[in-house]
Order: sequence, then C-alpha cells, then structure tokens
Amino acid sequence: MRHAGMLVAAMMLAASPAAAGAASTCAVARPADGDLKAYAATFFAKARLGDLEALAACLGDPDPAMRDGFAFTLWSEGLRGRHLSAAQMRRTLALLTEMAAVPEDAAGFRRPFAALALSEIARADRIEAWMTDAELHALARTGAAYLRGVTDYRGFVPGEGWRHGVAHGSDLALQLALNPRLARADADLLLGAIASQVAPAASPYYHHGESARLARPVLFLARRADIDDAAWAAWFKTLYPDSSARWKDVHTGDAGLAAVHNTTGFANAIYVSAAEAQDPQIKRLAPLAVELLKALP
Repeated sequence: MRHAGMLVAAMMLAASPAAAGAASTCAVARPADGDLKAYAATFFAKARLGDLEALAACLGDPDPAMRDGFAFTLWSEGLRGRHLSAAQMRRTLALLTEMAAVPEDAAGFRRPFAALALSEIARADRIEAWMTDAELHALARTGAAYLRGVTDYRGFVPGEGWRHGVAHGSDLALQLALNPRLARADADLLLGAIASQVAPAASPYYHHGESARLARPVLFLARRADIDDAAWAAWFKTLYPDSSARWKDVHTGDAGLAAVHNTTGFANAIYVSAAEAQDPQIKRLAPLAVELLKALP
C-alpha cells in the first residue's frame, strides 16, 4: 500500500492473487506496460462518468494488486499529475464521499480505500485550491465522521493486503490539517475524531503504525495560531485514563493493556516529533505528551 511513499513490493507479493485466491472484480483495464504515470494522462483525458465510477469501485476489489497497486495508484497519479478536470474532481469527490459514508461490507476494503483516495483529493486542493469553502468544510466533516466511525481495525492481513482504516483516515486528516483554508471548527472536528481512535475501547493492540499516523495531523494542527495552549492542554486531558472498567485494573485483561499500549504509542509519537521540532507551535506539544505518559498506570 502506498502509505506515504512507494508501494511496498514485498507486501504486494505476499498479498498476491495467487496467495489469496481473490478474483478481481475491477472492470477497468490495466495498461500492458504497467506504467500508471503515463496511463493516468490518457485515462483521465477521456474518462467519462462511467469510467470514474468503475475506477472508484475498484478501490473495493478483493485483489490487493488491483485495489492498491492499480486503482488507488491510478487515482494518485491522476490527481498528482493534475490530469483530472475540475468537473472530474468534483464527481470523484462525490463518489468517494458516498463510498466512505456507507456501512462497510464484510470484506472491509471499500471504505478505507475511499478515505485514502479522498486524502489525495484533499492534497490536490491543498496544492492548488479548487474546492469552494463549503466543499472543503464538507470534506472535513466527511473525514472526521469516517475516522470516528472506524470499527474494523484490521491492518495488513497476509493473502488479503491492507485495510488500515485508522491510518487511512489519519492520512485524510493530515492533508486537511495542512490546508491553510481549514477553519478552526473543522480542526476541532478532526481533533475530536483523532482522540476517539487513540485508544478506542474495541481496538486491538495497534501494531501497523496507527499511533504514528494519528499523531501526524495533530502535529500540523499545532501550527495553528487559533488553537491556544489552554485548548491543547484540554484536548490532551481527553486522552487521560477515565473511570471505565478497562482503566481500573489495566493489568488484568487485554482491554486495559491495549489502552495503555495504544496511548503510549501515540504520546511517544507526539513527543519525539515535537521535542525535535524547530517550530515553537509544534514544540509546545512535547510537555503535554510527557504529562499524558505520566498519567498512564
């Protein structure tokens, strides 16, 4: 999966159709030479509504090579190469928003990959604004609702590939956090959604980098001048142990142990980055992360 860079070839091999027995349902033909950067230029130049819908549907394909290696990568190449028209981007925004909002199917691929593709939509607007303020605010609401609503915590599964809903929702939040047009109200929505997934009651022990991915948008939101020190202190307090059963005796079951593990991973990710930051706005999060660690049993 392209998390923050190139496709991890070894994981794609491990999750190949031969290993999974997954039959592709994607109706979009792949280029014979495999050059998706060049293919994006020609595909989107002539893509009609039906083509965009078909490519969006491929994000839920059971074959990871098709879902991740082809469909998501083609969306990414098209958006980063600026090959989509404004009308195509708006139609894609609507398609992906709908995909991210519907109840998850049993396979669990469609929603997290819609969120990941929406992160590319958000990035395109960050690089060169094309959304209206209303569209940007609606995307922030979509992103916050998606991240808050993640209940499928599967990351990488051999033979199936990635789902990684928390990480993909965090990637969307990151791109929104980087956008200078994001309103304070939208930032608060994202922070609330992030807080809900730092150590959710139903989550397993995060071990696919989820905590670090959740931390990234927080670090960039810290650069905002309209979120003062008191607001940040109050936000970090929401991550402290509460009176729920899992926190009362954390060493007697996985629920409590996972809560400590996941909160520790998040606090450490914040601290390491904030302590080394040159930006004083980001650096102010370091002592708050230390206090969070001290508050854990």
